[in-house]
Amino acid sequence: MNSGTTRLPSMLQVILALGAFLGLAFSFTAELDLAIQLALYIGWFIIIGLGLWLGHTYKSLEEAALEGINKGLVAILILLSVGALVGTWIAGGIVPTIIYYGLQVIDPHIFLLATMVICSLTALATGTSWGSAGTAGIAMMGIGQGLGVPAPLTAGAILSGCYFGDKMSPLSDSVVLASTMSGVEIMDHIRGMMPIALISYVITGILFTVAGAHYAGQVDMSQVQIVSDAMQQQFVITPWSFVPLILVLGLLAKGMPSFPAISFGAVLGIVWAVSVQGLDLRDAVATGWAPAVVDSGIEFLDKILNRGGVSSMLGSVAVIIFGLGFGGLLDKVGALEVIARSFERFVNSAGSLAVSTIGTAFLGNVFGSAMYVSLILTPKICAKNYDRLGYQRKNLSRNAEFGGTLTSGMVPWSDNGIYMASILGVSTFAYAPYMWLSFVCIGVTIITSYLGIFVHKVADLKESQQIQTEVAQ
Repeated sequence: MNSGTTRLPSMLQVILALGAFLGLAFSFTAELDLAIQLALYIGWFIIIGLGLWLGHTYKSLEEAALEGINKGLVAILILLSVGALVGTWIAGGIVPTIIYYGLQVIDPHIFLLATMVICSLTALATGTSWGSAGTAGIAMMGIGQGLGVPAPLTAGAILSGCYFGDKMSPLSDSVVLASTMSGVEIMDHIRGMMPIALISYVITGILFTVAGAHYAGQVDMSQVQIVSDAMQQQFVITPWSFVPLILVLGLLAKGMPSFPAISFGAVLGIVWAVSVQGLDLRDAVATGWAPAVVDSGIEFLDKILNRGGVSSMLGSVAVIIFGLGFGGLLDKVGALEVIARSFERFVNSAGSLAVSTIGTAFLGNVFGSAMYVSLILTPKICAKNYDRLGYQRKNLSRNAEFGGTLTSGMVPWSDNGIYMASILGVSTFAYAPYMWLSFVCIGVTIITSYLGIFVHKVADLKESQQIQTEVAQ
């Protein structure tokens, strides 16, 4: 085992190892009501055992797990800062103010469409789906429940908007990662995604408009008034509470890294809690760690307002740490590489390339438990198939982005799944069916790829470069 000779696992070994992990994950979450962190913890030793059998040393496997964790430390810092921001923004009356005014101005008929558009613009401007869900997303959840719209449906509209804006923003870390790992310029990557993304956005907007019209007739306006009155009783509602939101979004749009920008927003929340809401300074600062207790007498409203703080994110941090380490171990033993190789004989067209790449990216989220793992491994595994068949790498970066980013929130034990479920207060399995943009975008990508639409071959690139050279001469 320590001779330095290692080998790739067989497909049977991969199936048994990953099957054991999936069995643990589903049984822990769906049947036994146990923490997913325990399933990931045990999963480490399943993959470590496979790695030792394949000739790897324990030291090398441990280093691979730590390397995987290191790749996601930025995500952990952002997660903790968002927790602090949510806690202080609720205490400072910022989130309640957004909910209050939203209930006054948003027409129930277009609420779901407006939710998707607002969240997509926020994510597009800031480049972060997490920050958008933690600010605009929480507010829209409160407005939606005040209007009587089912929480999973509202969450689906929020995530459709957040992930659309995130993957179309040059400020997004997922965009940078997908393009860099595929060897594509960022703006070429975005231009490659744009036609399919816009078509999917329009289709999804129509779906949410239809769904919103259905629920608009069921809105109880007296309930809206009750929620508005409860907000005014619990908090000082003032337009000045929009200032921290504008400042934070402005900093993110200017390109400031998410961690310091969101942390600055948490400080502003403390300032507003003291100066506007009249909290004691010590109590205001404490909301950065644990939420203040809000008792409005309205159950769903209390669930939204009694959340936030760094402590509320510690369970998610554990998931991300174990998940990233699990992904690092899978990369080390070559499990995903073996799966991808088994698909190679079926990859012979643009359509099959799209299916295999999106499938590999999804498996990266399922078994790597993090979007970062998916976006790092997928281009590495699939690139040779694009080169072999003569397709430009921006097809690869687009398909990897769609498969990795758009499915990341669907996996209950992934970093995005855990984060979105905790921040929105809706379980992953409940909101996943309503992530309509993800399903539409992936469907449109596969269909157009098989039809040869929005597909770019290397020959087309060479011809274009030749024409540009001749024109220049």
